[in-house]
Amino acid sequence: MTRTVVESKTKTTVIGFDEPFSVIGERINPTGRKILNEELERRDFSRVEADAVAQVAAGATILDVNSGAVFSNKMAEDPRYADNNFLEPTLMPELINRVQAVTDCPICIDSSVPGALENGLAAAEGRPLLNSVTGEEERLELVLPLVKKYNVPVVAISNDDTGISEDPEVRFAVAKKIVERAADFGIPAHDIVVDPLVMPIGAMATAGHQVFTLVRRLREELGVNTTCGASNISFGLPNRHGINNAFLPMAMGAGMTSAIMNPVALPVGPKKIAEKKAELDALGVVLPEGMDDEVFVQLFGMGSTKPRAGKEMEAIRAANFLFDRDPHGGDWIKFNKVAPKAGEEGRGRAGRTGGRRRRA
Repeated sequence: MTRTVVESKTKTTVIGFDEPFSVIGERINPTGRKILNEELERRDFSRVEADAVAQVAAGATILDVNSGAVFSNKMAEDPRYADNNFLEPTLMPELINRVQAVTDCPICIDSSVPGALENGLAAAEGRPLLNSVTGEEERLELVLPLVKKYNVPVVAISNDDTGISEDPEVRFAVAKKIVERAADFGIPAHDIVVDPLVMPIGAMATAGHQVFTLVRRLREELGVNTTCGASNISFGLPNRHGINNAFLPMAMGAGMTSAIMNPVALPVGPKKIAEKKAELDALGVVLPEGMDDEVFVQLFGMGSTKPRAGKEMEAIRAANFLFDRDPHGGDWIKFNKVAPKAGEEGRGRAGRTGGRRRRA
């Protein structure tokens, strides 16, 4: 069976057909995150470190580290910062070193800049996953030699010089081309993790069916592991978690073995709490004086003030259990075990100490 091995200095994650589904945490990515970009420009890595820890706690088995930042202020001072080929090769190893300092989770090095990929490979401990190569000729010639040189697995995205095709046959052909070209470099199929490209179902009604069919073919005909940007399927739709929660187990059933996604339900911030309290006040609801924010948000079904595993992680863990990839349901039980309240540790049912008494 195909097994793609990804390692940190001390920990191993195996992506495979009979392995638990691998969650590649996507949060360490400055794309579209204005505050994170500003922090990185000031060399403040605290959010990166916090995101790394929170994602692992939520169940990520690999952490994607993306260096695609935009340093607006430095760009104004030095035009070279407008070129990611200048910025990313320096930023990537800094990000990886910060992540490795707070967690032993294996890393996925994510950049479109070959210099950033190589510097990331030099900085990463163990055997990281490289993200990514495409079917574009220039990209194949730049990335595959790095994959061979460092003996690492790589994400292969099913687009080429013609762009992203809506035709699943074309996307399969691109994936096959990448696998064959990799073999020319001596890179085995088990070190290729194909992203067949998930289209938004809101724009293409057959998007789900397409990707399930593609994943089956990639597994059966090419013998490769697969991944995807999981949230793409629900882009532009209401209740995206509902769509994602259905999509992920169905994709797993079709043979998908990993996904690049956010495993964390983001905490409820002060602004939303204040808005909810104002709404309740307008309705004449009187709250107990000094109510703790965490108690408040849980009472009104708003979530939590702390990062925690997202709903998608619940669906994935349930699917792992149902596919017999969670021995005896240990991970599912651990995930759903309710922590005891303060002062009730060690108590049995209904808060009684010890077990049920037997009659003499």
